[in-house]
Amino acid sequence: MNSLAGKIAVVTGAGRGIGRAVASNLAECGCRVILTARTPAQLEQVQQEISTSGGEAITIAADLTRDDEIQRLVEESQQRMGAPDILINNAGWGKRAPVVKVPSEDLDQTLRLNLRAPMILARSLVPKMIEKGEGAVINIGSVSGKTGEANGAAYSASKFGLIGFTQSLYEEVREYGIKVAVILPGFVATPLIPPNRQLDRSKMIQPADVAQTVRYILASAPTCCPVEITLRPQKSPYR
Repeated sequence: MNSLAGKIAVVTGAGRGIGRAVASNLAECGCRVILTARTPAQLEQVQQEISTSGGEAITIAADLTRDDEIQRLVEESQQRMGAPDILINNAGWGKRAPVVKVPSEDLDQTLRLNLRAPMILARSLVPKMIEKGEGAVINIGSVSGKTGEANGAAYSASKFGLIGFTQSLYEEVREYGIKVAVILPGFVATPLIPPNRQLDRSKMIQPADVAQTVRYILASAPTCCPVEITLRPQKSPYR
């Protein structure tokens, strides 16, 4: 993409944390942003911040674990703004539990939100990118997608799968000028990591750091694509 000005971007999980930072950063670059999450109040606050700064954003609350909600998001996005040029799959969830005790509903929700929803959204939005001859799908993964850990099997499995999905989609659409990438952050200072006396949050990766990485991918030369980027804290956040 020669310029982000006027490009339409969908950002999932945009109400807080990484999604909020990414949405605000893209709006600063001139993108018209579609904010989505399950929390209307948080989305409206982000929209107001973007509008106050001179950007353009709309909110569409949706539960991405439900196919009908994903379809509504896709249809309403196109009706209100047009076909998106950029998809940021950021929404994620994971509840810690050992494999022998994790409830089936928790497994289903984790896999549906973290892996299935990005795939369905890409399936719905990429065809228009192909028609335009440009676009980007950026998935926010995790270092947990590289190494499994006790009590986090469902989350790790979903993030392992997200890497595989990213690589496969890239191979399918690279010839159409569409960038596909996954960002794998370590500890990020978001509400998903509750306060912990053993962690110095100022030394953790910040949501703005991930947003800058999204910008880097979108600004990369047309002759290359940074398909996978791992972010680690520069200094140990453990006290």
